[in-house]
Amino acid sequence: MPTRAGSSGSAFVFRKAADALARPAPGRAVWVTAALVGAAAGLGQAPVYLPVATVAAFAALLVLLGRAASPRRAGWLGWTAGTGYFALTLSWIVEPFLVDIARHGWMAPFALVFLSAGLALFWGAAFAAAAWLGGPSRGARALAVAVTLSIAELLRSYILTGFPWALPGHAWVGWPPMQLASLVGAQGLTLLTLGLTAIGVALWPRRGALAGLAAVVAGVFAAGYLIGRPMPVTEGRPVARLVQPNIPQDIKWDADLAAEHFERYLAATAGGGADIVIWPETAIPYLLNDAGPALDRIARAAGVPVILGMQRWEAGRYYNSLVVLDETANVTELYDKVHLVPFGEYVPAPWLMERIGLDIFTADMGYGYSFGPALRLIEGGPLGAVLPLICYEAVFPQDIHGVAGRADVMVQITNDAWFGHVSGPYQHLAQARLRAVEQGVPLIRVANTGVSAVIGPKGRVLDSIPLDQAGAIDVAVPAPRAATLYSRTGDTPVMLLLALFAFGLFLRRLRILR
Repeated sequence: MPTRAGSSGSAFVFRKAADALARPAPGRAVWVTAALVGAAAGLGQAPVYLPVATVAAFAALLVLLGRAASPRRAGWLGWTAGTGYFALTLSWIVEPFLVDIARHGWMAPFALVFLSAGLALFWGAAFAAAAWLGGPSRGARALAVAVTLSIAELLRSYILTGFPWALPGHAWVGWPPMQLASLVGAQGLTLLTLGLTAIGVALWPRRGALAGLAAVVAGVFAAGYLIGRPMPVTEGRPVARLVQPNIPQDIKWDADLAAEHFERYLAATAGGGADIVIWPETAIPYLLNDAGPALDRIARAAGVPVILGMQRWEAGRYYNSLVVLDETANVTELYDKVHLVPFGEYVPAPWLMERIGLDIFTADMGYGYSFGPALRLIEGGPLGAVLPLICYEAVFPQDIHGVAGRADVMVQITNDAWFGHVSGPYQHLAQARLRAVEQGVPLIRVANTGVSAVIGPKGRVLDSIPLDQAGAIDVAVPAPRAATLYSRTGDTPVMLLLALFAFGLFLRRLRILR
């Protein structure tokens, strides 16, 4: 009897909350509500990892969408909610401007406002399209926005080199549904999240139908749990030493401290029984062209192959590069970063951007880095076939899918000191975990300030060095699992499914207009 009373009380509270959302909100209250609910949807992202908040917030937004009087008003609703969502999830974007706060600090709020408002345009278009496609029906609108918002997030991931950061599907990192990324990728997780939420809103309050939906959700969790069962690390696997120096960004390039920083690397490298040593992105302040003596010292300290990030110069161009150094200090592999960060590593239309002060990160390199020729596999010594990823490149599953051949391991070197100390580094790590799940390939992540980690092929962090700590760890690198469905198909099935759903919604709308 107490259980029934508690259940009835919970249902009563939920009904009251739903009724409050369904009533017309006065004046500006609806926009404030949309922004706050949009921000709440971001609580599923790292470092909070609360997907229930994401689902509940999207459900609330779908109720608000059902009340919108016109597609135009629905578009403003989506834009407002998206601005709140991105303002929370991308708040770390202010951190790079605070490295030299006297010079660049004034730009930080503008960067967050313009980025959040700009990305929210995708949400605004999705909500407006859903209101038109769904017509006056709340349920139809809810189902339509699951499709249109999934399409908007897909487009956001590809247009203008793409920015697939903080996708709704990322909320499941660390939870059993994350494992379904091995089948449908991050975009598929987004569609699944929005689709099941929309079905729940459309079915409310039909208890029998909602019970069926609950069974489907339970099945998703069960499937994720079964797929994600740990794989044993077999004997004889290569051991990698991850070196995390924890050098703050504001002193990383201080010439007076360069020797001290280099000695810190060497001390963490020497000794132990590792088969390979890995240093982070732009590990030492020397160009590869002039680094012969430094490479000699690195090889002597390690006694085994070393993977490290360096800058190099060739024919008047600078590159952000990864090199493999053998025991005799010879560079056996060289990879130049392909997917550069706009405004961070290269400046579009530099002659214009320089006039308005947006060459802030690349002044030391003129107009920044040049693009490498292609993402490709390299020979990583005891690691076998390595897919090298430099920082930002690990957030693009479509780029990884396009590489010829299959890696034994992915190696991401990065300098997350730019991303601050709160959310950015953890969100970057979460996306690396998804890449491992999608491909079924382990991923070694080595960061200047953290989080450095070895991630198994099912996304489990096997060992790590916490954020803002210096240290080194030796970790046996697990074998890859069999090729996943996503590693063979990429985003194509999700794209086709979304196109089919959108076409069906369009046909339905045409019949209504008749």
